Amino acid sequence: MSTPRAVTAPPALALLDARLRTFARHQAGALFVTALDFAVMSALVRWAGLSAVLGTVFGAATGGVTNFVLGRRWIFATTEANAHGQAVRYAAVSLTSLLLNAAGEWIFHDGLGLQFQVARILVATIVSVAWNFPMHRTFVFRASAPPV
Repeated sequence: MSTPRAVTAPPALALLDARLRTFARHQAGALFVTALDFAVMSALVRWAGLSAVLGTVFGAATGGVTNFVLGRRWIFATTEANAHGQAVRYAAVSLTSLLLNAAGEWIFHDGLGLQFQVARILVATIVSVAWNFPMHRTFVFRASAPPV
């Protein structure tokens, strides 16, 4: 009688499974950071008396730093020692994300007449899936090349 062998997924399925898990962590991180951003903004405006603009700046900054740390440590678990290089790439991707979100809001709200929060959720989801995740995975937190 032979011993049962462990069934392993073909390499392509294993890669897809790993990418889906990374994508799920990315989306969970995005939801958490968005909630943190809004909580900081709301607290600073409501209880500290800051203007909505300053509250938004501090909320977005808190969210951005938190998202970067989550990306390095948990979402992509990068081993690259050069955090500064990643931070610069992250800033470039984030700036482009901001522009895409603003353009999408203009198209869906101003152009197509969707209610602004509905447009914001739709655009944020599209930008997160189509821009942020691929750029974070392949550009910002890409695996470092092995030493030669």
